[in-house]
Amino acid sequence: MIKSELIEKLAEDHPHLYQKDLEWVVNCVLEEITQALERGDRVELRGFGAFSVRNRPPRQGRNPRTGEAVAVKEKHVPFFKTGKELRERVDGKG
Repeated sequence: MIKSELIEKLAEDHPHLYQKDLEWVVNCVLEEITQALERGDRVELRGFGAFSVRNRPPRQGRNPRTGEAVAVKEKHVPFFKTGKELRERVDGKG
C-alpha cells in the first residue's frame, strides 16, 4: 500500500471527512516521525512498532566490478521494529 492508497482507504472508511484533510493528517504524522528520527529520537506506536535510528560504523567494502577495496563511511539509518500485537496479527494469531 502506498501513501495515496492509504488516504483513499481512510476516505472510504470515514466518508464524513474530506480527503484533503485526511491527506494533511497522514502527511503531518509522517513528517513528525521523520523529524523525530532526524533528531535521533525514538518513535513508539504501541501495538504497531517502534522507529529508531541505528548507527552503521565505517567499514571496508568492495567494488563489485573490480573487487577493489572501498572505504564506506559511517552512517545513520532508520530502523523499524514491529510491536508484539502487529506480529501476532500478521501471523494470524490475533
